[in-house]
Amino acid sequence: MLPGKVKIVEVGPRDGLQNERQVVPTKIKVELIERLADAGLRVIEATSFVSPKWVPQMGDNSAVMQGIKRHPATVYPVLTPNLQGFDAAVQAGATEVAIFGAASESFSRKNINCSIAESLKRFEPVVSAASALEIPVRGYVSCVVGCPYEGAIAPEQAAAVAKTLFDMGCYEVSLGDTIGVGTPASILRMIEACAKAVPIARLAGHYHDTYGMAIANIHASLQTGMATFDASVAGLGGCPYAKGASGNVATEDVVYLLAGLGIETGIDLSKLALVGDWISSLLDRPNGAKAGRALCAKVDS
Repeated sequence: MLPGKVKIVEVGPRDGLQNERQVVPTKIKVELIERLADAGLRVIEATSFVSPKWVPQMGDNSAVMQGIKRHPATVYPVLTPNLQGFDAAVQAGATEVAIFGAASESFSRKNINCSIAESLKRFEPVVSAASALEIPVRGYVSCVVGCPYEGAIAPEQAAAVAKTLFDMGCYEVSLGDTIGVGTPASILRMIEACAKAVPIARLAGHYHDTYGMAIANIHASLQTGMATFDASVAGLGGCPYAKGASGNVATEDVVYLLAGLGIETGIDLSKLALVGDWISSLLDRPNGAKAGRALCAKVDS
């Protein structure tokens, strides 16, 4: 039974832009976020409060948060990996935050220089500070089906991390196929394991399109009752572990799929396609959204 309505979490301004080599001006980031809200996106991950030493592209996080004209129906979560980041985010006006774990021990050690257990321990003060201020926290688990260092990841590993984040107080846990190696079969095995530990209504899919499987994986996930998916306008964001590979699934392609299945998203696909076209030309990169390109070509012809 497919869900009647799906929530899309737009991650382009954060996950999409953070891998761009050229520094994107704050003004452009703010305009991108505002255009996305205008197209009907109701959850837009705006920026990340990590050290600019590690992610220079997100060094203007406070300016972005303070620069956006907020749409009354849209929330603008930000990534806060530690208490320092959380405090800065709250000061900048954040009303929702996100924390990041990994299902792969090697990925955790190489990425954040600590074990999975240590990384989850570090999040406890963030969740507790957020809870005291009644700020919702979303959890992410990366490498849920495959890791660039370890290869295939057992579904139980992903489920254990998802359960820890959920039990800690995350209202939703996003399951990330970080290197995009998942297929409908491996994604379904992973969801099945995670849904035993966390209610399916509290799980989201975050699928990268490295092997062109993201849309097929979303279609398979819908059949489990999953009704929240992360996506990035114009497919912004390459996969840093696979040279030249595409990263996030394009929001336009996801919306096109859902519209074809009669599933409501509240998003205006024509407006969204124009946003994707606009940001792609500004960044001087090809538009990664197939549906977006087709719709814009229709308008031009």
